[in-house]
Amino acid sequence: MIATKSRIDTWLGRFTMYRLILWVLGVLVVYSMVLNVLGWLTFGLPEMLVHLVLCLGVTYGSNRLLAAIFRVKPHTESSLITALLLYFLFWPAFGLTDMAGVALACVLASASKYALAFRGRHIFNPAAAGAFITGLTGLNIATWWAATPAMLWLLVPGVLLVLYRTRKLLMATVFLVVATSIITVELLNRSMTLGQALWQALAQRPLLFFVGFMLSEPLTLPPRRWQQLALAAVVGFVFAVPYNFGFVANSPELALLLGNLIAFFLGQRGGVELTFKGSRALTPLSTEFSFEPARPVRFAAGQFMELNLPHSGSDGKGRRRIFSITSPPGAAEVTFGVGTAEPLSTAKKTLLALRPGDTVSATAVGGDFLLPHDAGKPVLLIAAGIGITPFLSQLAADGTSRDTVVLYLAKSRDDMAWLDRLQASGATVIARLADGSTPPGFMFDAGTSRIDAERLKQLVPDVADREVYVSGSPASVDSLRSAARGAGARRVHVDSFAGY
Repeated sequence: MIATKSRIDTWLGRFTMYRLILWVLGVLVVYSMVLNVLGWLTFGLPEMLVHLVLCLGVTYGSNRLLAAIFRVKPHTESSLITALLLYFLFWPAFGLTDMAGVALACVLASASKYALAFRGRHIFNPAAAGAFITGLTGLNIATWWAATPAMLWLLVPGVLLVLYRTRKLLMATVFLVVATSIITVELLNRSMTLGQALWQALAQRPLLFFVGFMLSEPLTLPPRRWQQLALAAVVGFVFAVPYNFGFVANSPELALLLGNLIAFFLGQRGGVELTFKGSRALTPLSTEFSFEPARPVRFAAGQFMELNLPHSGSDGKGRRRIFSITSPPGAAEVTFGVGTAEPLSTAKKTLLALRPGDTVSATAVGGDFLLPHDAGKPVLLIAAGIGITPFLSQLAADGTSRDTVVLYLAKSRDDMAWLDRLQASGATVIARLADGSTPPGFMFDAGTSRIDAERLKQLVPDVADREVYVSGSPASVDSLRSAARGAGARRVHVDSFAGY
């Protein structure tokens, strides 16, 4: 089971969240046309093809034009995702007014990334913003026709794949429980059976499409898990409760826009421009990159930052990449530790090609890989290779105030990074070096034995009393988490690096 999960995580790690969503939506577009040919949808294939071309062409073209006006590099992948979302939101039709409304929604969606933005970060989901404003004009109204029973055969696995990759399954569950409960009660009051009510809520209303492709957008979510769960409950409530204030009534897009606004005030508001200061090799296989932020960056020790790295000749993994922050909160410079072993992704090549004075933008800060608030709570930090990165910020922030044990797994002594910071942290550091080399003098040598539950309990006898944190590749994390639980650890937090 663990091996299978690791293989899935590793395979999904080959795709960025944006690229995965684009592929899933593309498959759903093809599937919708197949359904139409089979007679399960009744739009007409010409209408669907023209509708698709209209959404793609207008969204892509308007995004390119606005990017040129604002002198920024357009994010093609993002505009294509927005176009495909609008394809599923508006009814395919040849009516002049209908098509004008769709075109307007596409232009407004692109414009919202620039006009409805703060410090370079868009506040609202573009597709939802375009659909909502278009609805106010009366030209067209979003029908969310993806909520069709015939679409479920591929919609459900596609949504599950995206939510699993983005680690938003729990958030989605909260939204679905809240929204489905309210809708089901409403339908039961209309004399439906429980089965009929649940079927209509999940198969004929856009809950699944909404939560899988729109609510889960990372740029419009708050940074902490508890905030995301609370937001999911609020959006689920607003999504499901019927209301009408005359000029505006309840709609999925309005519920999402409200959630986006709440999220904006909970997190790092706006992008942050980072000026590259320099880099240094940490080991033959890793590099540290230093940046000076144009304004203070709000983050907690252990969190990550998403960098926007525009580059040509992309390897398909996109230009927005997530890196763990290795500097402590409040430091003058923000630093990241990155594995730079061959083969290098185009994003890493872009990082390595930076020159002092070059700028990149940070688009988001987030993550829940945080140490306990109680400084008296002892912890065990288990790092496999580059997984040491999130712990550096935590060790620097905590100083010697916490009883901390670090178990550092590496191939050899030469592959161990930040030795000076580990020694200065005051933590008890145990090294397990696969090649049998001798670790630095301040570390305890764990030998070369595999770290299973029994070995972990030998190395850290009080592991059951410690809160455990595990960081590294998906395969390493799954194995080490299992070992920690087998050794008696009651709380195990994980942070996996699926490849970037």
